[in-house]
Amino acid sequence: MALGRRFKVGLVALAAVAAVTVAAAPVQAGQLEYVALGDSAAAGPLIPDQDPNLLCLRSDHDYPAIAAASLGAKLADVTCSGAVTADFANRRFGILAPQFDALKPTTGLVSITVGANDSGLFQQALSCINLLPEPAGLSCADRLTAGGKDPLADSVRAWGPKLGEALEEIRARAPRAKILVTGYGTYIRRDGCHPVQPVWARDANYLQSVMNLISSTAREQAQAHGATFVDFASLTVGHDICAAPRDRYLEGLIPAHAAAPLHPNAQGMAVFGAAIAKAAR
Repeated sequence: MALGRRFKVGLVALAAVAAVTVAAAPVQAGQLEYVALGDSAAAGPLIPDQDPNLLCLRSDHDYPAIAAASLGAKLADVTCSGAVTADFANRRFGILAPQFDALKPTTGLVSITVGANDSGLFQQALSCINLLPEPAGLSCADRLTAGGKDPLADSVRAWGPKLGEALEEIRARAPRAKILVTGYGTYIRRDGCHPVQPVWARDANYLQSVMNLISSTAREQAQAHGATFVDFASLTVGHDICAAPRDRYLEGLIPAHAAAPLHPNAQGMAVFGAAIAKAAR
């Protein structure tokens, strides 16, 4: 128990050191101040090198870092793996400051990737694994849509207004900022690629349809609240988890590169960062 307490204290100390380091970086005259908000699809868990703040599994080669380098911007990257929209306004783990706290009146650019964890999609995706072909298993699509219901789609629709409220709060805190809202990638192509990725065709189509709904909802909220939508889905067509490892921007259940399963890899982050930089100009 004593060792566990010391480990937890150590993590808190690392988080504090990381926060102080970011705050101490000077802003050059006329330099763009960029704040990145969001979840693991922005943070880049397991992509080298990882931030000393181990609570967020954030890479120094995530798309915000790539975009900031391209723009010559000062970056405040508060993206955090596992984040939901509520973490923008509330402390995560009871330790990390709300992501909104990084915003200032002088902030000139904000990017946001969020929604997948709010919907529960990634948690449910693991229940869609079937190592054997049909009918030797259970379809997650059939289970989740039984009786004409679709709880994942319902959760996405309930999340949409929360994103809209977040965008209004960003505007209030950073009135000069250009706000970029991203969607998510095309994680798996039509009908999947069983057994390369052990998900049946109908389940692959269902999972991607939910991801598409998250992205389209983000687009709608961005348009309704004066933000710019950046489409990652089109950038990842042909570079999904079914692609040859050298062509993947998104990793499968067993990653072929240093990245978390079902997340962007360094190659994908480079492409996303370039898209963010282009949209910011």
